[in-house]
Amino acid sequence: MKSIMKMMALVGVLTIVAACSTWDGMSKSEKGTVIGTGAGAVIGAQMSDGRVLGTAGGAAVGALIGNQVGKNL
Repeated sequence: MKSIMKMMALVGVLTIVAACSTWDGMSKSEKGTVIGTGAGAVIGAQMSDGRVLGTAGGAAVGALIGNQVGKNL
């Protein structure tokens, strides 16, 4: 189970790194969405013991929160 959690964390980090390649052209809310998605996916995977539904749910909630926080920056 720990290998699945490590893999999900790696996927989250790689997603954030890939998104950073287009970082300059993004608005603040888009940047917040990207960061929130990655962080939410990692937290969701940790809380649900690596289950796909927990990871996807965490990513979705993180994206919503990141988008709203980014708008207020």
